[in-house]
Amino acid sequence: MYDKWEQDKYPVLHLSFLEYSATDLDAFKKSLCQPLRDFARLNGITDYADDIEPSNLIRNIFTVMLDKMQIVLLIDEYDRQLTANINKPELYEKFRICIRDFYGAIKGKKQIKFMAVTGVTRLKDDSIFSVGSDIKDLSYENDYSSMIGFTREEIKHFYLDYLKLGVAYENDKSQESVTDSEIENLLDRMAEHYDSYCFDEFNKNKVFSTYSVNGFLQDIYENQTVRFGDYWYDVGGLPSILVNYVDSHNLDIEKLLTSEIAIPYNDFVNPTSLIDINDNVLMCQTGYLTLKSELDPYDNVLLGPANREVRSALFSLLTLRIYERNISPYATEKKYVLEQGTVEDIINLFNEVLAAISYDKYPVKDEPVLRALLQVYLIGKNHDVRIEQNNSKGRSDIIVNFPKRRVVLELKYTDKVNSEKAKLAEAEQQIIEKGYGLEDLGGRELIQIACVFNGAKTKRQITMYKQVEK
Repeated sequence: MYDKWEQDKYPVLHLSFLEYSATDLDAFKKSLCQPLRDFARLNGITDYADDIEPSNLIRNIFTVMLDKMQIVLLIDEYDRQLTANINKPELYEKFRICIRDFYGAIKGKKQIKFMAVTGVTRLKDDSIFSVGSDIKDLSYENDYSSMIGFTREEIKHFYLDYLKLGVAYENDKSQESVTDSEIENLLDRMAEHYDSYCFDEFNKNKVFSTYSVNGFLQDIYENQTVRFGDYWYDVGGLPSILVNYVDSHNLDIEKLLTSEIAIPYNDFVNPTSLIDINDNVLMCQTGYLTLKSELDPYDNVLLGPANREVRSALFSLLTLRIYERNISPYATEKKYVLEQGTVEDIINLFNEVLAAISYDKYPVKDEPVLRALLQVYLIGKNHDVRIEQNNSKGRSDIIVNFPKRRVVLELKYTDKVNSEKAKLAEAEQQIIEKGYGLEDLGGRELIQIACVFNGAKTKRQITMYKQVEK
């Protein structure tokens, strides 16, 4: 629409910090200064004093600009150099000072008509943004909360032909015969995998991941099938900031296993530097958790995984941290061990998994930790896992569902050999009395396993197990 715009026009200075060095401060400054010089040249701005410091250079350019001249300034990935150096405090500090000085040079300048800044993290580090306090944070503004993402209504309106195509392929029928209820059913399943990201301070507007929806619909068109893949994680689900962060921090696995994590309001709304950021706030800013409550200054903020895709991605990330090697969940022909293996096969798999744990970082010290670590592995391998699922009589430890089989695990922990038999009997009796896994079973085969993990240093494995007889 550039040739149809009749209102005022402004030159655009676009700076992408992603293109500039994150390992060498001098190289970063050099890379940042060059587009400033190019912008000045292309817009006839001359007679400014050149400088190798970005803050000085942009200040000098503004000084010689015509009084009525204003520009639009767009800065992408403003935090690239900071996130890349979260584990290198000295280099982090050097980049922080340089970026602080740059924002200080442009703060409140009349030459800027409009400025927009994007990045992975929302920081309110006084030592950076006190000089840029005229920046308004739109991350959770209700008015903008549906802008980054698809709403269900938008998908149904703009991608109706793709939805009909998917239903037709699934049910071997013509597109013309697809019903509204079949389309709604497909949207419900898409929502389970890709919906519920929330960028709304009132926790009302939810959106689907645009990249995941596009990947899903493209898969329907190209491969003539409906397949709920993990598209987000494949393209960008492991930001470098998280790789660096988990290298130096132990994430709270038991908290991440819960559907909702409560954190103080101020920690969420006013995160400071990356060095001190709340780990759950960081997980939210990088897409692994999302807002589950309204932002109330007098209450905690609730966070949790948005959907099945991001939950799987979250636990894939955790497996990289917890396990020293990859343990394949497959038996033969890409069928899961839990789906078609014997009880012995299943226990052997779990013992192999437990043997791969980094015990110095994540020691298995009790039953909740044991359950959490196995759940991380299973969810990270994209199993349909139910955690402490309720029935009318109690809560089972782990339930894994497949189309034709359900596997129920009741776990007990001990560090003494002479208590293993009693623990196994307790687990078996619990399964029998409380009927774990019987709820909504349908036509599935039910396998109920009582097992005991011995956490003594000389054991660290499931030492006793028994399949509960029907």
